[in-house]
Amino acid sequence: MSNLTPHTSSGAAAPTDGDNRYKAVQNKLKTLGKAMDTADTELEALLRGMRMNAQRAEGLAVDIANAELDRTFIEMTNQVAVALGGAAVEVHKLHETAQEVSGLAHDAQRTHARLYEALDDIRSSRKERTPKPGFFAR
Repeated sequence: MSNLTPHTSSGAAAPTDGDNRYKAVQNKLKTLGKAMDTADTELEALLRGMRMNAQRAEGLAVDIANAELDRTFIEMTNQVAVALGGAAVEVHKLHETAQEVSGLAHDAQRTHARLYEALDDIRSSRKERTPKPGFFAR
């Protein structure tokens, strides 16, 4: 059987503060991408385990029927197999979503770098301070 415990060792997610500097956004996107990659791997393992447990429960129901035990036990075991199969379908959907979000996070990080890395290099390498946002709008 599987042991479901909260998993927080990978650092969870990036802080959702108002820091929108280039390097901060890059770090947040990188952290999100890594978290989704980890979730993808863990969901894949969970899906395999659920499918195996559903097959085991199905086989157990057959064994119980062959042993001519009470019909109630056969039905309950079949219900467990069906419930695990249904849960596996939903975990599969969640796994696909995690893969999609992971890909989008990595794409967003690359796009953000392509659009703003050169600007950040220019701004961070000059000695003059940059005016606050909105300064030129007056």
